Order: sequence, then structure tokens, then C-alpha cells
Amino acid sequence: MQIFLNGKRAALLCIVALSWTILAARQTEPTHSLMPVPAQVRFTNGTFRLTESFTIVIRRTSTSRLEAGMQRALQRLAGRTGLFFSRPAVSQNQNADKPALSVMVKQPGEVKLGEDESYTLTVDARGILLAAQTDIGALRGVETLLQLLSADKDGYYFPCVRIVDEPRFPWRGLMIDAARHFMPVDVIKRNLDGMAAVKLNVLHWHLSDDQGFRVESIVYPKLHERGSDGMYYTQAQIREIVEYADERGIRVVPEFDVPGHTTALVYAYPELGSGPPPDGIERKWGVFDPVLNPANESTYEFLDRFIGEMATLFPDPYFHIGGDEVEHGGKVKHWDTNPEIQSFMKRNELENNKDLQRYFNERLLPIVKKHKRIMIGWDEILQDNMPKDIVIQSWRGRESMMQAARQGFQSILSSRYYIDLIQPTDYHYLNDSIPPDANFPPELQKMVLGGETTMWAEFVSWETVDSRIWPRTAAIAERFWSPQNVRDIDDMYRRLNVISLQLEEHGLTHEKNYEMMLRRLVNGNDVSALKTLVDVIEPVKGYNRNNLREHTSLSPLTRVIDAARPDARVARNFRTVVDRLLTNTPLDLQILAELRTQLTVWEQNHAVFEQLAERSPALREVLQLSDDLSAVARIGLAALSLVENEKQETDEWGKEQLELIKLARAPRGQVELMVLSAIEKLVYAASEVQPSGTKNK
Repeated sequence: MQIFLNGKRAALLCIVALSWTILAARQTEPTHSLMPVPAQVRFTNGTFRLTESFTIVIRRTSTSRLEAGMQRALQRLAGRTGLFFSRPAVSQNQNADKPALSVMVKQPGEVKLGEDESYTLTVDARGILLAAQTDIGALRGVETLLQLLSADKDGYYFPCVRIVDEPRFPWRGLMIDAARHFMPVDVIKRNLDGMAAVKLNVLHWHLSDDQGFRVESIVYPKLHERGSDGMYYTQAQIREIVEYADERGIRVVPEFDVPGHTTALVYAYPELGSGPPPDGIERKWGVFDPVLNPANESTYEFLDRFIGEMATLFPDPYFHIGGDEVEHGGKVKHWDTNPEIQSFMKRNELENNKDLQRYFNERLLPIVKKHKRIMIGWDEILQDNMPKDIVIQSWRGRESMMQAARQGFQSILSSRYYIDLIQPTDYHYLNDSIPPDANFPPELQKMVLGGETTMWAEFVSWETVDSRIWPRTAAIAERFWSPQNVRDIDDMYRRLNVISLQLEEHGLTHEKNYEMMLRRLVNGNDVSALKTLVDVIEPVKGYNRNNLREHTSLSPLTRVIDAARPDARVARNFRTVVDRLLTNTPLDLQILAELRTQLTVWEQNHAVFEQLAERSPALREVLQLSDDLSAVARIGLAALSLVENEKQETDEWGKEQLELIKLARAPRGQVELMVLSAIEKLVYAASEVQPSGTKNK
């Protein structure tokens, strides 16, 4: 009987998946699945057919970066098609007869802010021409070419097209926090490959915080010996990653947070702190008391030597000093209670802690400049009298970034790009460093360099970090690269499904690790019932995870909440299909049948999940959530029958069902159901109750 039930459920799931695929196919055929969308795209009739004789010739200027990039592109092309390309398939033979792809580059590029990344791409039936001012532009163009690869009954081909493309913003970044949870070298590399695929060009590498100092220092060895739990990057590994990024046209900007978020640093060198030394590196999450002592000249001597050493590892001219969250609750405890610091503030007419931090930054800035670096920091370093040659990274909001621009500072937006907060893709996608409705004159717009998405690492490990970065960051990358008017959410999601699978060829695990983590949770049992539940749940949003259950850096990151992904696709598709049912006239019976099939799967799932949880104790924290899904699915089925028969239940019935749905909103195991808003809509349609607004679940 158990085998029959599982088979029946699997069949139902297949019917739902097939139905939704057919439903999607009804829509207007897309012209392309490119992400980011190029500045100009014009398709023409015809195709260029791919064969095993495919060759690439680099004309005019060749560089090691360009040659390696074309070799990687060819390997990916072979991997996708299974074609055995002739060797050597990439050459600099200027007299080669009709290569499949000609790459024409005028000059080597520099991995620097503002480098020319433009390119043109022309595909016709005779061949492909990729032209760019720099080799970096050519790398951007070949990523577009790879995304154009298509297939039909006759094999693989590229559609004939003319593309003229350039980025909207010069600074298009991803911040990876390797301090709170260490990210091994292979994690950084595979994410660099993912960044290159969607034309991001800055890896902002957060390398120190209260929970760890992650870089080997020869000058101050206690930093990594005492401050890292043995998990840090050697200097050889740093150079390796910087070179790896350079080959892909990506800058690496290091961040070492000062004067706050320095528990690990002060534990290594307590004489630099402002208060009692910590007992060890911090294990919890939040803002903590240890801070550097701005009144101690040794602090600046330390920073001078340390920044000098790091400048030999990180060639990029930008150096991030953090500078955030020194104050918390309006206080800096170790500054406020240190008599020497208070006396220092009086002598120097520093009225408050903000003045003291400004003094620290004013002392730090010449040190950064001495080592030929440009200082960048979070909002908190934006204070009166600071020189205008620093860069402000805004996490507090777009207005803070625009204020910085008005005051003459270059700025970068990260507000609403915090991907660790588990917001849906469209939330980030519609966020813009310079929104269409902003009253922002062109001369100030030039001060906005671009944006960065931020992957803070309190709740991710090497197993899960990719699932929090991808595929949402691909959509954010489009916001940084593409014209401002590219804002169609439905089309974005369609293309995102395509790019998400393509990103796997770089070793990214956002798709692969999902079912791996589910298999581990069920201890070798059938994963179907768990997957049915996890497909429609998401981790709680914002900072609620730690509020609901306190975590430390040693807490397991292998639970259901860690397997669950942001912007659950099955739940999102269900919400979309419900909207389509309720807005189309006459009632679409095929859509109605699809929804009934899906709701039936959810209603029946709990009986199987209960049995699974008996054998897999880790699942018991979401047992009630599984029951909730079954209960609301029954409500949905009842409402669907009323809608189909054009009947309405009473106001009392509707309110009773909505109250049951409200109870199902409670998080269980720090995850929440994401289909409730759609089932609410069905209840509204089936009863006399009038909707008072919608929610995001």
C-alpha cells in the first residue's frame, strides 16, 4: 500500500509539473533568454549551426586572459552539446580560413573601475564576430554568446542576431562574508565563475569580523593564529584567488572592519582594544563591545603596517575599512567607560562617539592613501568634514546613498540588496541605484558608481551559501548592467529559470545541494514527502531567524530551514496560476484542474510526512507545518469547487476559513508556508468576505 501511495503521489506531481509547463508554453514565445538583457538586441532570420569543426580565432590583440577565457568558453560549449571539437580549437592564426568565431580586440584591458566592457556580437549563417575594445569586453560578449545557444531536431545552433552592449554601471558587485562562517577557496572560485557568467565585476571580500580574522599575516601572525580557529586564507591562496578573478575581469576589494566588529582582532592583540580583552573570538551574532582604541597611537602604527602588508596581496586601489555599527543602542561601551579615551575626547574637543569615529577615520585616511589606496566604507563613515575622495557604501537606504552623492561623495547602493534576508527575487529586481522616479540630476547620477548585493554569513555554510546567492543574484546583476527600462518581472523569472541551470556548469550547488540536503534529513528514506513540503516553504525573512531561536557560529546549518530556499519556485508558480484563474473570464477549466491536482497532492502529503518524521527526528520541528499545509489545501479545494460552480459561501464560512489560514502563518522550525496568500484569494472568491489587502505568503 505504501508503494501505491508513493506512486500515486509521484504521478500527481508529474501531472502538475507537466501542466504548468504547458501553461507556460501558451504564453508568447520569447525572443531570448539572455540575462542580463543587452543594451540593444536585434534578431534576424536564420541560424549558425554548430558542428565539431567549430573554431575560435583571436585577431589583432591577444592576451593570456582572453585566450584562457575562450578556452573555458569552448569547454562549456562542449559540455553542453557533447561535441568533440577539433584541437587546437582556439588559435591566433590571423590567416585562418573562415573560423566559426572571430574575436577582435583592440587592446588589453585593465581590471579597474571604469574599464571599457562594451562589445558587439554579430551572428549570421556564415559565422560569428565578437568585437570589443578590450579583452574584458570580449569576455562579457562570449558569455552572451553562450546564453544564445539553442537546439532543435537538427542539432545545436546560435540564432542570427546583432547585439550592441555595454554596462549601465561600472561597479557591479557581490559581497561574500567569509568572516562569520569561513568559505573555502573552491567556494570563492565557483562564485567568481558565476559572477563572470552574469557580468558582475567586483568581489567585495569581507575578511574580518567579531567571529574571525581570515587572512594570514606575516607581520601580525596572531591575527590568524588566535583569531581564526585555524580557518583562514594563506597569502598564497589570496594571490591565487585575486589572479583567478583577474582572469575573469573581476576586481577583488578586501574589507577589514575597523574600529568596530573587531573582537577577533582585539583577542589577538588586546593592547589595541578600548576595554577588557575578550576571552576568545565571538560565537554569537550581533554587535559587540570590543572596539579599537582611537586614542592609542599604537592603533595607527598597527593599521599602517597591516594595510601595507594587505596592499601587497590585493592590488585593487579600493580598500574597504567597514566602519559600520560602532555605536549600538546609542553607545560605545568600551569608549564610554574608558577614562583615558574620555580624557582624550575632552582634550580634542570631541563631543560624542560619532566625533571620535570621525577622528579615527581622519587618522586612518592618510594611512590608506600612503599605501596608494582609496578608502571605502559603510554609511557610518559619511560625516561632516570628511574628504570627498572616499567612497560610501549605503546599507541604510537609497536616500543615504543619494545624500552622499549630493555632498560630493561617490557611492554604491547595497540597501535592499541584502540577499541573506531571504527576500524574493522581484523585491531586489525592482530596487534601483537610481530609480526612474528619483529627482536626481545627471551630474549627481554620475556620483553613483553602481551597487553590490551582500551575502552576510551568519546562517550559511559552504553547503548552503550558493543557494542564498543564486539564482537571485543573476537578476540583481541585470539591474546593474541592463538599461533601466528592463523591468518585466514575469519575463525576468522566465529567464532566471534558464540561467539558474546554466550556472550549475560552474560547480555552483544552489540546485544540486537542495535534494542532497533533503536526502540527509530523511536518513535514506523516500524524500518525496519532504520535498513536497519544502518546495512551498521559505526561511523566515529579515533577522527573525535568530530572534526565533538563538544561533551561534557552531550551530548546525543542516536543518529544514537550511534546505529551504528563498523565493520557492513551486509556491510562486502556484500564486501566479491562482491569479490567472481568478482574473481570466470565462473560467479556464484546465487551470482549475491543475490547481485541484496540486491541492490534492498537498492535502494527502501530511499522512506520508507523519510516517517519515517518525523515522527522521530532525523533521519533527516542521511536523505542524506539514499538517497546516494539508489543512489549507483542504480549504483551497473547497473554495475551488465553489468557484467552479459559481457559488458563494456565507460571510461566516469565509471568515472561519481565513482564521484557519491565519493560524497557519505561524513559523515552524523558522520556516513559513508561501502559498497562503493564494489560498486566501480563493476563499475571498468563494465567499462573501471582502479582501482587506494581501500578504506575501
